[in-house]
Amino acid sequence: MTNGHLDIISRASRQYDEVVTAVLINVSKKSLFTVDERVEMLTEVTKDYGNVRVEKFHGLLVDFCRDNDIPAIVRGLRAVSDFDYELQIAQMNYRLSGVETLFMATNPQYSFLSSSLVKEVAQYGGDVSSLVPESIEVRLRERLSAQ
Repeated sequence: MTNGHLDIISRASRQYDEVVTAVLINVSKKSLFTVDERVEMLTEVTKDYGNVRVEKFHGLLVDFCRDNDIPAIVRGLRAVSDFDYELQIAQMNYRLSGVETLFMATNPQYSFLSSSLVKEVAQYGGDVSSLVPESIEVRLRERLSAQ
């Protein structure tokens, strides 16, 4: 969870009555944190938004949306290069289930930011304090020092 993610969630929470942040259970992907840890961290950093909840799911996001009566997916776009890939996903999602995808331009101060980049910088001892919420930075440092 980067400040870029949190910015999109914050802005979406001002546009919608409810925002569900969905965390994919992907057993084939090796993550630094477990799904439950990620849900816990996301819940912690979004606790001040009364209309945001965090859920985990497996399978297709559109199936999760359909099963939970979620009509739209909000995705942040950092750069034009994101658009081609995101547009294909949006069109497939609509084709599969009729779920709309709404694109939100990323705040320019976070346009370079990705979670993999933050993880890499942190692994080499770089300062990521301005890139992630404080509680995430603490857990990130703890996890990396334990490896």
